Amino acid sequence: MNKIALLTATASVAFAANALAFGAERHPSLTSAGSHWRPISLIPGKGTTLYDQSGNDNGIAVVSQNFESSFDIYDSQAADDFIVPSGQSWLVGEIDVTGQYFNGPGPADSVNVYFFKNKGGHPGRLIHSCEGASYTDSTGLGSYVITACGRIKLKAGHLWVSVQANMNFSPAGEWGWEQSSVVTNDPAQWQNPGDGFGTGCTTWGNEFTCLGIAPHAGDDGVDHLFTLKGKVKT
Repeated sequence: MNKIALLTATASVAFAANALAFGAERHPSLTSAGSHWRPISLIPGKGTTLYDQSGNDNGIAVVSQNFESSFDIYDSQAADDFIVPSGQSWLVGEIDVTGQYFNGPGPADSVNVYFFKNKGGHPGRLIHSCEGASYTDSTGLGSYVITACGRIKLKAGHLWVSVQANMNFSPAGEWGWEQSSVVTNDPAQWQNPGDGFGTGCTTWGNEFTCLGIAPHAGDDGVDHLFTLKGKVKT
């Protein structure tokens, strides 16, 4: 059995054990627990790397998922920011995110991608949405290469991107976007409008403040792992 198949089988066994232990009381959790599976490799991308924030993985994955209707109160989103330099505009044709499945083996049915203007250090006005997009996951472990959204034109400025998995908790489990231990620009944001997790963050808030999760004591924020690829227009 190869490494990918072994990890997937292990996840399936763990999921079945958890389901047996928790029974009808089982519900989504905020972050990954147990083994941390780094992606073995990602599919080589097409186009220029416009923004790269793929390093400094701290081993924590935070749920960013659209669940089935019976778990709507747990629907949640994570978002992180980036800057398109003055005098440029970008045509983004690929979004890569490092993530992982937990509390189940996956896979996600599809993903939602959203781009926002910045508003006071939080995602503001929605400027582009791509819902129900297909993706490629070369490992089957939850790291996505997303090219199905076409060419997304982004003008210069401070912007935010959010990636959310469309996946049923039963039987697939959860998808989490992995965190970076280094904060670039503003800290990552997170929201859970139905407050199923009981954090009180029903609108965008600092992920560390919402969840109390950081790579080491004293940090006031975290970021997420992602890369944007495409073309620069000047």
